[in-house]
Amino acid sequence: MKIIITDNYNTLSAAAGDIIAQQIKAKPDSVLGLATGSTPIGTYKHLVEAGLDFSNVQAFNLDEYYPIPRTNDQSYYYFMNENLFSQVNIDKKNTHIQNGEASDPQAECQRYEDAIKGAGGIDLQLLGLGLNGHIGFNEPDSHFPKATHHVALDESTIEANSRFFASSDDVPRHALTMGIGTIFNARKIVMLISGEAKADIAKAVIHGNIDPQIPASILQLHPDVTIILDKDAAKYVK
Repeated sequence: MKIIITDNYNTLSAAAGDIIAQQIKAKPDSVLGLATGSTPIGTYKHLVEAGLDFSNVQAFNLDEYYPIPRTNDQSYYYFMNENLFSQVNIDKKNTHIQNGEASDPQAECQRYEDAIKGAGGIDLQLLGLGLNGHIGFNEPDSHFPKATHHVALDESTIEANSRFFASSDDVPRHALTMGIGTIFNARKIVMLISGEAKADIAKAVIHGNIDPQIPASILQLHPDVTIILDKDAAKYVK
């Protein structure tokens, strides 16, 4: 793991944005895996301001709530269009997000997995980190899920995400998410960790045992991972 510790959230966002920009410049038809949540917003802002050419880029979202309509302003489809896709010249047919309204979630997960493989796999995967160590919506488990799948969300995740909804009762209880195996197959991974609330889990992910109860710990085995932390999140990182 390559560890980068920055002074604050803004410098974290710029550092991540620079890595993604370098990827797009080196390979204009890059396949990007993209994350949602509050942490990557600054990175997307940096990418928009960089004026990059996204015309040949493909993007695959990590996850989506289930069930949720795309018109819901808390759907990740809405989030990605609001924070990135509507502000760059990416071809909308090259933006891929799981269908939160699919009648058959298992079939939708297989379709999504096949689409990633059909695109040649992910060149660079952007990740955040949940307070319980999840990446995507891969919650603590007895094993590391391999492929894109339909998952029940932990109560801790529902509570953490309730700040985006009117109440925790409005947060969907399930999601469609890339599996740990899907994420691990990305050729390059960039993880962002921001804020003192993530300091304990950051230490466990970077320095702890590899354990499916801390899903992100599997990244210790990946050959090309960069973890960017602000100094608050890096409180216990050597």
